[in-house]
Amino acid sequence: MTLARWIRQRKLSPRELLEALIARIADVNPAINAVIAERHEAARAEALAAEHRVMHEPVEDLPPLLGLPYTAKEYISARGMPLSAGIWSRRHIRAETDAETVARLGRAGAILVGITNVPEGGLWMETYNDVYGRTHNPWDLSRTAGGSSGGEGAIVASGGVAFGLGADVGGSIRIPAAFCGCVGHKPTGRMVPNTGFWPEPSGELSAYLVCGPLTRRVEDIHPILSVLAGPDQVDTVVKDWPLERPADVDLRGVTVYPMLGNGRIWIREPMRRAVEQATAALADRGAAIGSLDNRSLRNAFPIWSAMMSLSGSPPYSEILGGGQPIAVLRELTRLAFGRSRHTLPAVLVVGLENLSNYFTGSKHQLLAVGKALQAELEAALGPRGVLLFPPYSRPAPKHTRPLLTPFDFVCTGLFNVLEFPSTTVPVMWHEGLPVGVQVIGRRGNDGLTIAVAQAIEDAFGGWRRANPRLPGAAITRPQ
Repeated sequence: MTLARWIRQRKLSPRELLEALIARIADVNPAINAVIAERHEAARAEALAAEHRVMHEPVEDLPPLLGLPYTAKEYISARGMPLSAGIWSRRHIRAETDAETVARLGRAGAILVGITNVPEGGLWMETYNDVYGRTHNPWDLSRTAGGSSGGEGAIVASGGVAFGLGADVGGSIRIPAAFCGCVGHKPTGRMVPNTGFWPEPSGELSAYLVCGPLTRRVEDIHPILSVLAGPDQVDTVVKDWPLERPADVDLRGVTVYPMLGNGRIWIREPMRRAVEQATAALADRGAAIGSLDNRSLRNAFPIWSAMMSLSGSPPYSEILGGGQPIAVLRELTRLAFGRSRHTLPAVLVVGLENLSNYFTGSKHQLLAVGKALQAELEAALGPRGVLLFPPYSRPAPKHTRPLLTPFDFVCTGLFNVLEFPSTTVPVMWHEGLPVGVQVIGRRGNDGLTIAVAQAIEDAFGGWRRANPRLPGAAITRPQ
């Protein structure tokens, strides 16, 4: 991590870095509405303490992320910061403690600067709610930044923080990373504890939901993941997965399986081209190119839906209703007259949830199908195989357009319930919008997916800093 190295080498002061990034957030946030709460004074005190450590302690004693400013999405508890989850009835709620992930980052020296925006209730590809409004894509303000870590994707892509902390249960790290043009990593299921996440996940849901980093560069993923990973004796599903160093991976021993979709979702040409170009670049680095039949992936959405439904997750309707289920028809009527405090996507997701409850018998069959698919893909990939897969059907859509294609998130969502690690990295830009691929490996192979993503970044250049501006604002030259 370049910034961390500069701090340790005394080339960059933690206070200088923090002030530069606070200024950057102030510059871009009016346009993108990504950061919805700040803790600047506490961060300044922590940066001063970090600077004192740099000046007075041996380099080998300094924590790995010392002095690096970051933001976290609002579902992740940070003491004294908002924890509304974008739900109007929770708009006054503040976290009383730090989530385990936030505590670990703090012990590693990272500095929390602020909290970022999320969709209402979390299960949607657009980041907006009645509490904080809409987050915009930094490359085109008329387009979505993705969800549910859309605030993280937008502020990281804009260069406002060193990294972001997101969470992913259906693509919530990878879709914003792909839409905004930064790097996102969904760790292996059961690798990172969800202690302090709201609503509290339990059982298998805590295997499918995983917190992970969004960064500018692939090289930043492994140091952050090394801090986040490992049991905390509270989240009982978490295992002590070995975490391979990406630098130890030799691409000449890797087999890449490019896949242009699951056979049901219409994958647009730019996404297909990104997979093809990434495949060619990896072949040039010595990777073998294999092929897999995608027919087994055609039931991706029913598998995801059934496994989530049987995971022990609280009903989405009750999450939105503060413990009481909301009435879909009533809220749709209120929306039509502008009287609802819920967003249309959230209400429609509740409607889909209610509909799925009529198919309880088939859910157990689909659970078995999902477990069989997990075993089948792990056997096919082996210890050194990765899938290249589009992270979404197309580059970032215009605002509200995801409502027309509500199932396209399964490009990422399937791999949550399979518990596979996945790293999303930019490959190219199409009509001014970033286009990325996701690199997927079998459980525990996070180091492998990160290494392959690093090779893709090396080939195509990776992150570029977005320079969002409100209409009519002065345009500055990109750096």
